Amino acid sequence: MGRRYFGTDGVRGRVGEHPMTVDFALQLASSAARVLAPAGGTVLIGKDTRLSGYMFESALEAGFVAAGVNAMLIGPLPTPGIAYMTRRFNCDFGVVISASHNLYDDNGIKFFDASGAKLSDELEERIETELAQTPVTRASRNLGRATRVDRSRTHYQDFCRSTLPPGVDLTGLKVVIDCANGAAYKVAPRVLADLGAEIVPIGCSPNGRNINDGCGSTAPQLLQLTVPGVRANVGVALDGDGDRLVMVDHLGRIIDGDQLLYVIARALQADGTLRGPVIGTVMSNLGLEVALRAASIEFKRAAVGDRYVLSMLRETRGILGGESSGHILCLTKTTTGDGLVSALQVLAVIKSTGRSLAELTSGMRKYPQVLLNVQVAKRFDPSNVPAVQEAVKRIEQRLGGECRVVLRPSGTEPVIRVMVEGRDEAQTRAAASELAEIIKRLAA
Repeated sequence: MGRRYFGTDGVRGRVGEHPMTVDFALQLASSAARVLAPAGGTVLIGKDTRLSGYMFESALEAGFVAAGVNAMLIGPLPTPGIAYMTRRFNCDFGVVISASHNLYDDNGIKFFDASGAKLSDELEERIETELAQTPVTRASRNLGRATRVDRSRTHYQDFCRSTLPPGVDLTGLKVVIDCANGAAYKVAPRVLADLGAEIVPIGCSPNGRNINDGCGSTAPQLLQLTVPGVRANVGVALDGDGDRLVMVDHLGRIIDGDQLLYVIARALQADGTLRGPVIGTVMSNLGLEVALRAASIEFKRAAVGDRYVLSMLRETRGILGGESSGHILCLTKTTTGDGLVSALQVLAVIKSTGRSLAELTSGMRKYPQVLLNVQVAKRFDPSNVPAVQEAVKRIEQRLGGECRVVLRPSGTEPVIRVMVEGRDEAQTRAAASELAEIIKRLAA
């Protein structure tokens, strides 16, 4: 049985349109309670800074309490912070209200299990099956309770600081921190400042509507101007829910998730703690694979989505993986992708080696990679369309040996993602445009 509502990262959509309505959120809470805490228990609910977070928080609280589950409300906190606090509070599961890097008129709901890991496909399917049932309201004596635990976010800050190597702090580093006006707007600047960094905050003034709007990891242009403008050592950009990381070097150049993986992998290799292969995805830049191979570090690719990176890390007993977008998993530090924790690992390398981020990334040459999003009337799998596959074969032959073509339906919207990678940028861009046009014609 497939999943109707859960995509690659929970349920997501436009606020006010099904499934992102108050009615559905209450129903989803009741269904999740029956699957994840059938005998009652405790759920931790966190959110980002979207205006709609208030109403979804109330709807989820009502659904859980009615189903006999105690609800702890922690307010705005990064998604990985909810994963950590779910474990710390010994909750049965955790919930995050966020649409990650999307603008404020979208929102989403995603779940963590008691260990702080994302739910399996099987559990999400079971929750969807329960949606057919009427939301439950238990007898008064069996109802749950709701409590606010906002002040406990300092535990997450302490945890983030503890992920730096013993004796390492950030004294002497000037860091521009862009929190996308999102969930990390309080904790990230405080953690960096507590570790001794001189900070210049941007994107740290949320108003409910400006999350990810011209700021954060998906729009780092202001960060690129600010870092050299204030003569900072480095810039850090998180997304709206704090699980993605993009950095900017002192020259104002973007350093993406692939390059950050390279920096962390080489540092772990140097101190003898790297274990297993580094895991990327089918969208990871070919330059990462080539650079790691040159350093005698094994590299494997998983499907897109940090849950699939995590699954392959577990299979291979690896400890480091991630995506180009900046989802990075450091399993010796935490259970899920954490933008702030990942940034601290890179900052620690900069501080301990005395090398700039530009120097640390110089060993990896990024191959030209063109990614186009093709809007379609309905989702379909291009790998099953002969005309598309014939075009892919033609392009691979034309571009020669070192090239890659990836066609992927989006897990959250009616879009086919076209990615072409090769040595020559002009040829690569032309090939991607050709494939996009073919898919447009087929989808018309």
